[in-house]
Amino acid sequence: MSKPRSLALPPRTRAYRLSTTRGDFAVLDTAPVGERRGTVLLLPGYTGSKEDFLALLGPLAEHGYRALAVDGRGQHETPGPRGRHAYRRRALALDVVAQAAVLGDGPVHLLGHSFGGLVARAAAELAPGAFRSLTLLSSGPGRVARPQRVRVLALRGALALLPKERVWLATRWLDSRGEEPGAGDPPEIVRFLRRRWMRTRIAQLAGAGRLLLSDPDGTARLAALPMPVHIAYGADEMVWPTHGLAEAAARTGAHHTVVAGAGHSPNVSHPEELAARLAAFWDGPGPRP
Repeated sequence: MSKPRSLALPPRTRAYRLSTTRGDFAVLDTAPVGERRGTVLLLPGYTGSKEDFLALLGPLAEHGYRALAVDGRGQHETPGPRGRHAYRRRALALDVVAQAAVLGDGPVHLLGHSFGGLVARAAAELAPGAFRSLTLLSSGPGRVARPQRVRVLALRGALALLPKERVWLATRWLDSRGEEPGAGDPPEIVRFLRRRWMRTRIAQLAGAGRLLLSDPDGTARLAALPMPVHIAYGADEMVWPTHGLAEAAARTGAHHTVVAGAGHSPNVSHPEELAARLAAFWDGPGPRP
C-alpha cells in the first residue's frame, strides 16, 4: 500500500461517486490547469485506496492532465460483494473498462500502482481501444517477490481466522519503509489508515492477495498490447525485484523510468518528479521497438 502524508484535497479536486454500468465507484477527480492534454485513470494497490494518489493529482493537473483516482470494488469507500468470485481478474478489469467509458474523454491513459498494475494489465488486454497508454507503477508482469509472498500469505491466513480489528492490532501491516502504519504520523493519518482497513472487504483482500501470489508471467501479453507501455518504479523498489522490472521493460520495448531515492510509492515520496516523467511519456508516446 501507499501511505498518504496529507489528506487535503488538491485544488480543483472533487470527491464523488462515478456511476457506471458496473456500479458506482468512489473517486477523486482533479481538473487540469489550462488546456487539457489528456485524462489519466489511476488504480491503487493492495490494501490501498484512491488517497494513495493525493500527492500526485495536483502535479499531474499542473502538466495539463485530468487525473481521476478510484477505489476499486470492495476498496475503502466503494462497496463490494462479499463473495470471492467477485474479485477475479476479469471482473476487476471489466470495472476499469466501464470507468473509462463514462469519463467522456475517449481513450484514456491508464496507470496501475502495485496490485493496481495487475488489474490495469487485464483491462488493457480486455479492451485495448479504451486506453491510450498503459503505465505499470511499481508493478511487474508476474507475481511479487518471495518476501512479499510470505507477507501476503500471513495476512490472508490471519484474516481467515481472526476479526479484522484483531488483525489490524496484531499485525500492524508494515509500509514500504518497514514502519508501523501509525509510526510518527499525525493522528488524522492514523485514523484514516485504520478506517480504510476496516472498510475494505475481506473478500477483496483475499482475492487481491491470491492474484499477487499466483499471477503468471505476463511479459509476452504485455509485449503484444497495441498501446504504448511504461514501466516505472523507485530505485529502492522491494515488492517486485528491480532486475525483473528492468528485464520486462527491455523485453517488451516499454518506456522505462527509475525514480532515484524512491521506494515502492514514488506517487507519495516523489510526486513532482514522477508527474514530470509520466507527462513526458504521455505527451509523446510512439510505437514501441
